[in-house]
Amino acid sequence: MFFTADEAATIEAAVDRLIPPDNRGPGGKDAGCAVFIDRQLAGPYGRAEGLYTKPPFMPGAATQGYQLPDSPAARYRTALRALADYVKSHFAGKLFSGLAPGDQDAVLKGLESGSIALKDVKSAEFFALLLANTQEGFFADPIYGGNRDMASWKLIGFPGARYDYRDWVERHNESYPLPPVSIMGRSDWTVRE
Repeated sequence: MFFTADEAATIEAAVDRLIPPDNRGPGGKDAGCAVFIDRQLAGPYGRAEGLYTKPPFMPGAATQGYQLPDSPAARYRTALRALADYVKSHFAGKLFSGLAPGDQDAVLKGLESGSIALKDVKSAEFFALLLANTQEGFFADPIYGGNRDMASWKLIGFPGARYDYRDWVERHNESYPLPPVSIMGRSDWTVRE
């Protein structure tokens, strides 16, 4: 909805390195984190509706929230363009999605630490935004495109949008026996013909 094909491939590769698949569940790509980010950037969040985008802009505390002139969509578009240029110039013309996992990790670590300089982008700020959006996509209700098949909820034992589980609130250190429920219900509730 928002990303170009190359941008989508970069985001899919990045979210899969941030949340790698293992024997406990899917990685960021298969959990739908890239789909979640794509949908969010195509909507009100991407347009910065409800976010503070008026000057003056001064460095503030992290607790003050989003206080930048650009919308999240504009920040992603600029950062992904700069990241593609960086990767092409440092990895023989390759795309981020075409790098070996170790090289992808090295690039992400460089972004996180700010040691990779991207044109017109503070790499550590972009990494923090990407990581936060990836985490949101991993744990959000599946209706928003991430957390496919409620994989993260199953992983942590979260009941989801279940109507009532008060009987279990005080039962510490016990696994909740019922599967999680999305806002839209569960796939096994749907009658297929």
